Amino acid sequence: MLTEPPAVPAQTHGRAGRNLPAAIGIGVGLGAYVVLSLVYLPPAFVALVAVALVLASVELHEALKKQGMTSAIVPIVIGSVAISVGSYFAGRQEPVIFSTTSVLLASLALTVLASMIWRMPKGVAGYVRDVAASLLIIGYVPLLGSFAALMLAEGRGTLRVVTFMLIVVMSDTGGYVAGVLFGKHPMAPKISPKKSWEGVAGSLVFATVAGICMAIFVLHVPFWVGIILSVCLVAVGSCGDLIESMIKSDLGIKDMSSFLPGHGGVMDRLDSLLVAAPVAWLTMYLLVPGG
Repeated sequence: MLTEPPAVPAQTHGRAGRNLPAAIGIGVGLGAYVVLSLVYLPPAFVALVAVALVLASVELHEALKKQGMTSAIVPIVIGSVAISVGSYFAGRQEPVIFSTTSVLLASLALTVLASMIWRMPKGVAGYVRDVAASLLIIGYVPLLGSFAALMLAEGRGTLRVVTFMLIVVMSDTGGYVAGVLFGKHPMAPKISPKKSWEGVAGSLVFATVAGICMAIFVLHVPFWVGIILSVCLVAVGSCGDLIESMIKSDLGIKDMSSFLPGHGGVMDRLDSLLVAAPVAWLTMYLLVPGG
């Protein structure tokens, strides 16, 4: 008697346990939205930034709750939108009434204050713990992420954001390729066993090539500006990966959520971009005309 072969699962997942078709589809869709919004309707890109920061904040809020830390998520969500959207439109207004710096600082300060007040009705017990959770989310997500909106608000803002994102994406791509093909020496085995020095080298090569090309052909600045920018973003991007790995390990979770099929959570995709955004803004503010 012939035995039927075992059924093949409808969805196959790769070695990393991800739904590859879903991951590719979401990645292509988000990439197309980013490109089209930056080229034709920059405010739509700012809206995407605001939504991503809100979702990332909610993910981190839910993850922290598992450790008994309850942040003031409502003020944080409102503040995330105000910090990113307000900073962009303040930089685009003519004539300038409020500077981007004043709007960013005011939105940040009011979000912190509102979060501390929001927690007061629950009483003294656990107040410091919960406020600390709120301040972690505010400082980690909306504050760092708002620098993408700041970049877009400056002269040749679209080109600055494209340069920033391309370098980070190429850094991640180079790190993945080199890590899979050549990775043998763990960079931080106690934090992220899969992250290798060979992967960091691959990140540096890919990012530097992208940075030099963008500097010469897009930003029209000396090639060494691209090198400086790439080295800085690879360094902080690698730290961003390790920071999120430490947070997830401490909380005992693999992904921040399953919001993005095949990718995990929004925070799992923003880790490098978040920490790289303020460094990219500062580097281009100092070295690229129009900042």
